[in-house]
Amino acid sequence: MPPDLPPVDPALVAEAAAMDAATAAARHADLAVEVERANRRYYEEDAPEISDAEYDRLFRELVALETAHPQLVTAESPTQRVGGAPAGEVFSEVRHRRPMLSLSNAFSHEELRAFDARVRRGLGLPAAPEPADELRYVAELKIDGLAVTLRFERGRFVQGATRGDGTTGEDVTANLRTVGAIPDRLEEAVTADVRGEVYMPKSEFARINAERAESGLPLYANPRNSGAGSLRQKDPAVTASRLLSAWTYQLIEDGAPAIATQSAALARLVSLGLPVNPDHAGGLDIEGVIAFAERWREARHALAYETDGVVVKVDRYDQQDRLGMVSRAPRWAIAYKYPPEQVETMVEDIVPYVGRTGTLTPVAHLTPVKVAGSTVARATLHNLDEVGRKDIRIGDRVVIQKAGDVIPEVVRPVVDRRDGSERVFEMPAACPVCGTSVVRDEGAVRIYCPNGACPARLAQEYAHFVGRGGMDIEGAGWVVLSQLLERGLIHSRADFFRLTVEQLESLDRFARKSAENLLRSIGRARVGRPLARVLFGLGIPQVGESTAIDLARWLATRVRPDDYPPPHADMIPDAWFAAVDAELRRVATEQPDALTEVEGIGPLVAAAIARYFSEPATAAAMTELVEAGVVPERPSVPPPGVDVAEGPLVGKTIVVTGTLGGFSRQEAEEAVRAAGGKPVGSVSKKTDYLVAGENAGSKLAKAQELGIAVVDEEGFRRLLAKGSD
Repeated sequence: MPPDLPPVDPALVAEAAAMDAATAAARHADLAVEVERANRRYYEEDAPEISDAEYDRLFRELVALETAHPQLVTAESPTQRVGGAPAGEVFSEVRHRRPMLSLSNAFSHEELRAFDARVRRGLGLPAAPEPADELRYVAELKIDGLAVTLRFERGRFVQGATRGDGTTGEDVTANLRTVGAIPDRLEEAVTADVRGEVYMPKSEFARINAERAESGLPLYANPRNSGAGSLRQKDPAVTASRLLSAWTYQLIEDGAPAIATQSAALARLVSLGLPVNPDHAGGLDIEGVIAFAERWREARHALAYETDGVVVKVDRYDQQDRLGMVSRAPRWAIAYKYPPEQVETMVEDIVPYVGRTGTLTPVAHLTPVKVAGSTVARATLHNLDEVGRKDIRIGDRVVIQKAGDVIPEVVRPVVDRRDGSERVFEMPAACPVCGTSVVRDEGAVRIYCPNGACPARLAQEYAHFVGRGGMDIEGAGWVVLSQLLERGLIHSRADFFRLTVEQLESLDRFARKSAENLLRSIGRARVGRPLARVLFGLGIPQVGESTAIDLARWLATRVRPDDYPPPHADMIPDAWFAAVDAELRRVATEQPDALTEVEGIGPLVAAAIARYFSEPATAAAMTELVEAGVVPERPSVPPPGVDVAEGPLVGKTIVVTGTLGGFSRQEAEEAVRAAGGKPVGSVSKKTDYLVAGENAGSKLAKAQELGIAVVDEEGFRRLLAKGSD
């Protein structure tokens, strides 16, 4: 079968393999933060900071590290997730009936041929150049828009949602009804889910930017993000005014004879009255795919919409099923991206910016230049080693490139344009924000500010705290958070829970109702968030969501919830939470080795937790939440005298894969833990059961190959109730 990770440059893997474990872990952590931030800015805020090409480079390096150092692969890694979390500030959530997947990328003809080779191996077909007549591909132009799913019941459009994180999206039904290309009623009374892409035509993008320029407003960056922002408007009338359009490309029809191919599905979509991009081709071998991509390389610029590549899919659905998928992408499809457009400009300055973990990232300030209709003035240079490797200097003429987005990366300096006035960039010895002496990790490229109280770090740490996965305070987005910090209304995480309606009402564009809504959201976060999410929200280095769950359960066995009565309204702080805080700080500072008792915590993570609770800026972070009246939900633990070993799945290792109707992935894994079992992410000889939902993919094949017991959702429920008996 093909590998479980997207293809990468072997040179990157070799470079990663040469790193020792500590260096690789540090680099992996930095990359994960950068990719997560890029995902948030692109998918959730519709305001990307880096180009597609820069994102792809970061992501490929991350995959190379995980290929060379498999221990770095965790459920929290960006390589294991699709897209970004739903924004959650305006729209309700929609759980997709089937996951909406992302695609791996190819950037050259050779990488397309390598994809074909992996498909052939996965299907047991002869390697090229031998013919494989039973293998055919469909090539479709890749639309630079926002992925959506449309639900039709008895022919009527009843619900539409964004992709979100691939499992859960945002309900944007009212806004999608304003998109003229999406019919309210199909040609037949069928019930189906339809996947597609909503986009803003180039002419509409130009019209809106012309109006904004006349009004003195900032211009939108590109049609993709302008279209995504338009679809997420609170007022459908605003969406309607933007004249969005759509193409559809996937059909999941209930109770109908099975469609055998992607080509047939596209024809069926047309017959139902749905918009299908006519610029696609079927019946292709991989050389035909390459010819299709070349035919559109220049011709695409004359299209009415943005496209940055070609999506290639195995045509036959039975072959797609056999190939399966990796954690974030199908093995039977790939996105070929055209080489980025390039322009020349000048580096006026290089300025270091401080991120959430304190890492100093050099950013090039450029002479503003038009790239495909958008003005670009900044580009990240990633790190000091990258600046040195590319030999980029202040005052250089440089080549920048566009790859889907107009926010660029710096490709190279134009060396023959130098006149001797250029200056080599040097990273400052002190943090440019707080003045603390910076530190360079030994053997790594990371240079960072070690001051946990640095304002630049705090701003992003607080964003992590209030975001999804943490305290999930709806309405506390970056614009609101920035104002709270600028006005000195928050100096710690606990200060969110001390805000008043009068303080919130004083924020820009906040009326009384907005302030009251945000205060209610803060109130909901104060009481009942799981302890694991409180721990994750603290932003302890190396503690991801899964580790936070395990740490919370471990703490609950040491500080038993049943020993403390539930708090009343007038009981602040919560005595149990106060005891948990005291115990975690004691263990972290006095006997950190004890933390390695927790599933998934080794010496490096234990040391990171110990540092967090030893540094003055963070040592009291949880204590402040206790004092602010935060009351977490208490994890369930066995009664006194009853060992968790009495659970029906004690000693059993369980892998959950595919889509389960009655459980999210997190809920299924929590159910395994509650029954005494151990949920893990990959199949091995030590696995006792594989729980296989729809689209189980390669894990199912591997379990069958190893002779591991496979159960469906009904069997999973029986295991939870009675174990293996």
